Amino acid sequence: MVSAPALFSACNAIALAAWLVLALSLFVPRMRPWTFPLTGLVLPGLFALAYCGALAAGLGSGGGGFGSIEEVRTLFANDHALTAGWIHYLAFDLFVGTWIARKFLAAGVPPFLILPCLALTFLVGPAGLLLALIVGLSTGRLNREALT
Repeated sequence: MVSAPALFSACNAIALAAWLVLALSLFVPRMRPWTFPLTGLVLPGLFALAYCGALAAGLGSGGGGFGSIEEVRTLFANDHALTAGWIHYLAFDLFVGTWIARKFLAAGVPPFLILPCLALTFLVGPAGLLLALIVGLSTGRLNREALT
């Protein structure tokens, strides 16, 4: 079994590299055919596997749960459960960032407006999504058709 600190570090490094490639692909269109599947499918899928392994290693050792903030605090006192929680963020934020890049480029949003949305999504996921929605709606480039 991989230690929680080693898994945490490896997933962080992979996520950082993926975000850099995703950001670069905004300005290098020939990268997109392989970048979007990598960052929107392959890596989130691998993070999901790592998440399941870390979660399994963390459950049943020390209690905790999801019924109250105290139970969540107790659950995340376990390094494997805490690592699973972090990988959860990495997987979903990368998936959402790729969605933003794909949809917004397809809708004609300029890359220089997408880049801050990706940076915020990487750092503080939901705030980046909120900025992306504001940018998309305020530029008139994002509508119901662009979201489907």
